[in-house]
Amino acid sequence: MKRIMSVLLSIVLVLSLAACAQTNAPAPTAAPATTPADTTAPAATDAPETSAAPAVLSGTVSTDGSTSMEKVIGALSEAFMEANSKVTVTYNPTGSGTGIQAVQEGRCDIGLSSRALKDEEKASGLQETVLAYDGIAIIVNPANPVEDLTLEQIADIYTGKITNWSELGGSDSEIVLIGREAGSGTRSGFEEIVEVKDLCQYRQELSSTGDVIATVAQNPGAIGYASLASVKDTVKAVKVGGVAPSEETVKDGTYAIQRPFVLVTKEGVTLSETAQAFFDYAVSKDANAVIVAAGVVPAN
Repeated sequence: MKRIMSVLLSIVLVLSLAACAQTNAPAPTAAPATTPADTTAPAATDAPETSAAPAVLSGTVSTDGSTSMEKVIGALSEAFMEANSKVTVTYNPTGSGTGIQAVQEGRCDIGLSSRALKDEEKASGLQETVLAYDGIAIIVNPANPVEDLTLEQIADIYTGKITNWSELGGSDSEIVLIGREAGSGTRSGFEEIVEVKDLCQYRQELSSTGDVIATVAQNPGAIGYASLASVKDTVKAVKVGGVAPSEETVKDGTYAIQRPFVLVTKEGVTLSETAQAFFDYAVSKDANAVIVAAGVVPAN
């Protein structure tokens, strides 16, 4: 009997140990599920897409040419540099002819001319873009009583047919003819419009608009011509055919002596990103207010 009880106890003990082993065994870990290749799922290493930051303009834009365009190109340059702090726009006041040549020779980005390009200049690969229109004022000393001249009288003055102010209702004094140097856009525009090309009897031929104004201001008998945008109260701009030079009369075409202000570039030559941005701004409607404030009429 004792033997039977011993056997039974041994069986119970074995069963208990087996049950404990089953309870304490760690649960099997399931293998990670594999997904068939999914081309739409982004790779774990893919970075999110970002928008490129806008390019910041920097560098220098060089302009060269017409002294008559000093005021308008200065205003445009100032506005552009204010909006683009890392850009410098330079201006070399050498005269229209020299500015055109500078573009041709690659010595500047943009040439400035106060006359239209000649056929031979266009044939050489130069391109013109009209920026604005400017009146050429006929200026005399403020002490001169003459207020109005016809185109014919102006032509007679500059060709030496009229030599005394008394012939025009002024004082009995010699007329002193002041003009610009050969190659000047202002001179070219004046002589072509008045039809006195190569016929003028100049007493002095000066190299800048400022010099013409200063000389006429100092001489009671002098007469000269200058960009309307540059005229100061040190001289008097006379009427031409009864029409005073002004932004309004240039715009409506009633003032007879006017010419274009031109930006000159070279065909086949790509401007730098910064120079192109300045060019695009200057000829856009966004620049019109600046151009008007400079005293000339926007072409756009």
